[in-house]
Amino acid sequence: MAIRIILAGATGWVGRALTPAIAAAPDLEIVAGVARSHSGADLGTALGGAATGVPVFASVAEALAVPADVLIDYTKPGVVKDNARAALEAGLCVVIGTSGLGAADYAELDEVAKAHLKGLLAAGNFSITATLLKRFSLEAAKYVADVELIDYASAGKPDAPSGTGRELAEALAGVRQPATSRPVAEVVGVPETRGGAFGEGPREVRVHALRLPSFVLGVEAIFGAPDERLTIRHDAGSSAAPYVAGTLLAARKVQGWVGVKRGLDTLLD
Repeated sequence: MAIRIILAGATGWVGRALTPAIAAAPDLEIVAGVARSHSGADLGTALGGAATGVPVFASVAEALAVPADVLIDYTKPGVVKDNARAALEAGLCVVIGTSGLGAADYAELDEVAKAHLKGLLAAGNFSITATLLKRFSLEAAKYVADVELIDYASAGKPDAPSGTGRELAEALAGVRQPATSRPVAEVVGVPETRGGAFGEGPREVRVHALRLPSFVLGVEAIFGAPDERLTIRHDAGSSAAPYVAGTLLAARKVQGWVGVKRGLDTLLD
């Protein structure tokens, strides 16, 4: 049987790319969309095409009345956690592509997922090059003590850092060596310019978020050692196409475990 999917954010930037990809996949079926501005419409006509018979709801809570297996969420930071909780409690597995949640949020969702014996996969970025940025950076952190991140995004992005930068910073904070840079507590001037911290003490990772026109999304991991430096960088273009394959892979795999996994890299091996 096909995996039945509710797509939250169905008429958004990524949702518009995901909808036809799901429809074209023989093992997947989109059974409902969530888009407040198109509530009550047919998803096909909401996207400017022919009717498909797929209803659009104003909220995930309403869409959960339709029998489904997986919720894919590409909505907004303020609602994604409640969406995921509601879906898990309703017996669905969840794939999160929305940014804005941190380690504490996912710890809470992990408890909910385990209580209902469901899986959740969240990735700050479902593109293959962003996934490789994380993998290569975690490998580099074994050998080079000092690392900081620069997080680039558009001027209108509501969260900082991006989900890509946040996921990478939290992962690096768990494996990096102690920094050799001066502790922020000893910095004079404007200490806030040293960036936001993920982790604690000498193993924390500093992230500097730039929000400027002309950027879509980019994350740069800069490693420094005496007389040498390594930069690993991912940049996204203006199309949502890079996120489609990874999201569909997650939808196919997420029923295979219980609890929360973070990062597309957890599915690559």
